Amino acid sequence: MSMTRGLPVAGYTDQPQDKIDQVNANKVAEEQVLRTIDRLQAQSAGDPRMFALARTNIEQGFMWLNRAIFRPERVVLPGDPGAA
Repeated sequence: MSMTRGLPVAGYTDQPQDKIDQVNANKVAEEQVLRTIDRLQAQSAGDPRMFALARTNIEQGFMWLNRAIFRPERVVLPGDPGAA
C-alpha cells in the first residue's frame, strides 16, 4: 500500500492510494445522485424544500463517509501544550 501526500489541510494526514481511490469513487457516486436530484427537480412540480433536504442530506452523508475513510485528526493550536 503506497502512501500518497495528503491534502495540505490541517488535521488530514498522508493517505494510502486505496483510500484516495475510494473517496474519489465516492465523489463520483455523490455527483451521480445529485444529478438525479437535479433532473427530478427540473421535471417535477414537487416540493422544492424536499428536494433541498434530499440534496443536503446526500451531501452530508457523503461528507461523513469520506471523513470516516480519511479519519482527520484534531488540530494543534498555538498555545496548546506541546505546540511549536
